[in-house]
Amino acid sequence: MNSISSGNVWLRRQHCPCGDWKCFITYDYEREDTEDGSVPSQLGNKIDKTLSQDVVAPYVGMAFTSDDDAFEYYANFARKNGFSIRKERSRLSPQLGIYKRDFVCYRSGFAPPRKKATSEHQRDRKSMRCGCDAKMYLSKETVEGVSQWFVVQFSNVHNHELLEDEQVRLLPAYRKIQEADQERILVLSKAGLPIHRIVKILELEKGIHGGQLPFLERDVRNFIQSRKKAVQENGALLSPSNTMELLEACKAMKEADENFVYDYTVDGNDKVEMIAWTYQDSVLLYSMYGDVVLFETTYELVTYGMTFGVWLGINNNGRTVLFGCVLLQDETPQSFSRALQTFLRFMNGKHPQTMITDLDPALEDAIRGELSSTNHVISPWYILPKLSCWFSHLLGSSYADFRSEFEMLYRMESAEKFEYGWSQMVARFCLESEKHAALLFSFSESWAISRIRGYFLAQMTTRGYAKRVNMFLRRILSVPTFLRNFFVQVSRTASVQSQAYEVMQSMHIRACIPIEEHARNILTPFAFTIFQHELVLAMQYSTAEMANGSCIVQHFKKMEEERFVMWIPESEQIHCSCLAFTSASQVIKGLVLLQSGEAAYGCFDDGLRWRKSPGPVTRASLANI
Repeated sequence: MNSISSGNVWLRRQHCPCGDWKCFITYDYEREDTEDGSVPSQLGNKIDKTLSQDVVAPYVGMAFTSDDDAFEYYANFARKNGFSIRKERSRLSPQLGIYKRDFVCYRSGFAPPRKKATSEHQRDRKSMRCGCDAKMYLSKETVEGVSQWFVVQFSNVHNHELLEDEQVRLLPAYRKIQEADQERILVLSKAGLPIHRIVKILELEKGIHGGQLPFLERDVRNFIQSRKKAVQENGALLSPSNTMELLEACKAMKEADENFVYDYTVDGNDKVEMIAWTYQDSVLLYSMYGDVVLFETTYELVTYGMTFGVWLGINNNGRTVLFGCVLLQDETPQSFSRALQTFLRFMNGKHPQTMITDLDPALEDAIRGELSSTNHVISPWYILPKLSCWFSHLLGSSYADFRSEFEMLYRMESAEKFEYGWSQMVARFCLESEKHAALLFSFSESWAISRIRGYFLAQMTTRGYAKRVNMFLRRILSVPTFLRNFFVQVSRTASVQSQAYEVMQSMHIRACIPIEEHARNILTPFAFTIFQHELVLAMQYSTAEMANGSCIVQHFKKMEEERFVMWIPESEQIHCSCLAFTSASQVIKGLVLLQSGEAAYGCFDDGLRWRKSPGPVTRASLANI
């Protein structure tokens, strides 16, 4: 996830679940916000190769899906070629919004004349701008409801020297302090370390030579000063009266909307220890899409010492939906239990089938106590960033092999093979007594595929969904840090999420078979894309019919790995030994019947989980379900 603005004091929690106060977590996001995510991707972060490969020069007619994509592409090209770029002009119309964008070289134009210095000792700083004409101009066009940005002008003619790699990385445009480094810098600064010591520690932790960080010492100093200024400007956050202001905002919302729900508890000193709230639209959406819930608890409000929790889901269009929010004074099992009890009360006592969380012993205890009938799953996207923190320095050059073996074990379907493979892996890398390896294995019931097969996950453990959650959190956490402003931003998000979205997306037929046409008419574009992906993969399997409507399914390259599939025509249900149908629900049911001639169209018609929505979510529409 990209860093939230420096004026904000929401940070990812760094407490390690191992319980050692000296142990902390830093996060490696690796292009978390640039993955497409429309089709479930394989486990494992993709390495960003953009800067290590040649980038084709932009050309007139080149198309991009958004102006942000175009800017990113041009920025990568610029960095490879020794300069940086900036956004210049844009054109706006009431009908089209922004329809033209101009990107130019960082040395484009000329600096405006400065007023004469009144001080004799004031330095006359020379401007970097020299009238360079390198540029890329874009224009937006909409064809059949789909918007694209096209390059209409491009010039790569510069009137200045282009920089070498070691020089170009020091340009202001590329001196970015990533969120993981921001968190570490703040922790070290709070411990009283001077700037030069903080920089030295970062270099040692990353195993690089002096001067090789992607930012300078003065960038660290400016960052710390900006955060201190944000805390001073929002000093009310340090006062208990600020939570009372949030309570007053909840009371006002309740008076304006009787369907708004909130609750709070106080400790023995009358200090708010928990405040939770939800909205009418969120409760209605939960009644439809509350089968799988993500309880995201990885952010904290550092200036007030409170943990932010948010309950999220996914609707039939693959959009992230908000079910409720909570602020907690601490992260004990008792606090999480209170939060879960409140959430269930908000949702009329309905338990989710599956709850997805971070790896957190206190949270696991709370779920076991309050949601005993709910499957608990730890998303791989919470585990993977921790691996580098825990094992990269310990294993050194062997870490890549460990990471690869871990991912293979994660995907393993057999519980027996997983346990055997795990023991072999920890022995190979001498991790038998390593506390984090032991912690991972103790939680494997909640993250290993061999242990969670058959749990309904609704695509919420994929990288694509992790990306959408990051974007969602960025929207609600990037506001100024007064709690009232934060509350208003969350309320705005909740107020629009139940609206019907007209998805302008063409759904093209690929296999040209009847079941694909039927699925296109029934499923949302999000679900249909996943269905098509599985449909193409299904062509790689052969089936051998058996008695009573069952069959053996085998991949043409892995004939030794077979699956037993049973078709129950009375209920139009399919059961497979791999339990993938249970995890994917209606999206991929029926695919294995293609070669046996069955047209299991009814598999798409039972339930509304992935079907096209007839309109906005209202109490009246739910009454007709």
